[in-house]
Amino acid sequence: MIQNKETLLELLETRRYSTFIKAVDELNPVDAAEFLAELPEDKLPVVFRMLKKDTAAEIFAEFEPDVQEKLITAMTDKEIGGIVEELFVDDAVDMLEEMPASVVNTILKNAKPETRAEINRFLSYPEDSAGSVMTSEFIDLKKDMTTTQAIERIRKIGLDKETIYVAYVTDKSRVLEGVVPLKALLFAKPDDKIGDLMNRDVIFAYTHDDQETVANLISHYDILALPIVDKEKRLVGIVTVDDALDVLETEATEDMQKMAAVLPNEKPYLKTGVFATWRQRIPWLLLLMVSATFTSTIIQGYEQAITSIHLAILTAFIPMLMDTGGNAGGQTSVTVIRGLSLGEIQLKDYFRVVWKELRVAVLCGGTIAIATFLKVMTIDFRWALSYEGKSTLIISLVVAMTIFCAIIFAKLVGASLPILAKRLKLDPAVMASPFITTIVDTVTLIIYFTIASRFFQFP
Repeated sequence: MIQNKETLLELLETRRYSTFIKAVDELNPVDAAEFLAELPEDKLPVVFRMLKKDTAAEIFAEFEPDVQEKLITAMTDKEIGGIVEELFVDDAVDMLEEMPASVVNTILKNAKPETRAEINRFLSYPEDSAGSVMTSEFIDLKKDMTTTQAIERIRKIGLDKETIYVAYVTDKSRVLEGVVPLKALLFAKPDDKIGDLMNRDVIFAYTHDDQETVANLISHYDILALPIVDKEKRLVGIVTVDDALDVLETEATEDMQKMAAVLPNEKPYLKTGVFATWRQRIPWLLLLMVSATFTSTIIQGYEQAITSIHLAILTAFIPMLMDTGGNAGGQTSVTVIRGLSLGEIQLKDYFRVVWKELRVAVLCGGTIAIATFLKVMTIDFRWALSYEGKSTLIISLVVAMTIFCAIIFAKLVGASLPILAKRLKLDPAVMASPFITTIVDTVTLIIYFTIASRFFQFP
């Protein structure tokens, strides 16, 4: 967080530009980007042009896509080319993926041929794959190098690399052979060979692996970067921990949106228009509304029987039964979806998950059923007095038995559907609370009226 925002504004207003440039240069790029993004739209390009080239590139990478687009449209071709050349390839690719086609063409046109070729190669990887988030700026060494030679190479090329804390050992064909942390080089003898220092048991991923899988590998093994290889195991890039954090944040946000029955959107809430938000939400609302018609159909099917024997009291408990069943299913589905996301649950664990949730459901269902029975017998007794000779006890039993069965069904559905979605190569988050709640509501009503019909003899 910027502590001297007022000071920076004062430096700009009093035109002490050299002091301002020095102050911005000392800021963290994230803080500097936040400060500059708050400047008036007409002032931002002018102020941005004052910055040193390397500082400007670092700050540019931290801007939101809409701010980047505004700057690009205000820059000359030469300025655009300079920014692109200073950016790390993965940052340039991230930027281009968010830009309109016309802006992308302008940027690529002003990049050097080798830079343009590198960016196009990264853009060709599938969206959300490891290749789409990796960077090609890494340190590569050969196993016949000495420690001294390796350190000299790092000094020579390391300034322009994404990280220098880990170096990767490749052969003449760029096949990944090992990994050497900087710490090992610093404490090794000058004549030690890299081949003797490197760790041959390398954790890596392929270019077409899912980016979330890569981020989870980095998190699981607590590593700073993960090498990415092609089908021939040739090293083509790395995914660093900062990119992994961005991926995990994006994936978690996307899962949360899907679990809330909202189409994913990468824009911040306040920067998303009303109609864009409407488009995100209305498809699922319409689908859930249509699917919810099953519940009204079931109620209508039993309406005549209920009213004919003066048991309209049964309808008073429907909201509680449906809400409890939906909540029980939602609890399980969210837990299972999170386990699948983190790799804690695999497809082979289906029966273990179902068996565990069945036992949990019996315990939860039994507890809630007893509490419901006592509630109806005591708190709700004024509404549930005798109907056609049927006592409060019978009504309490019907409601308690229904809630017990509904919770068991809900938890089994909540455990099964996300795993089934994963098996069908769908996003498990789609099978979250809203979708499961609709299914559980329908079945809960069927269970309720089926049990009630056994006690009250209506068809």
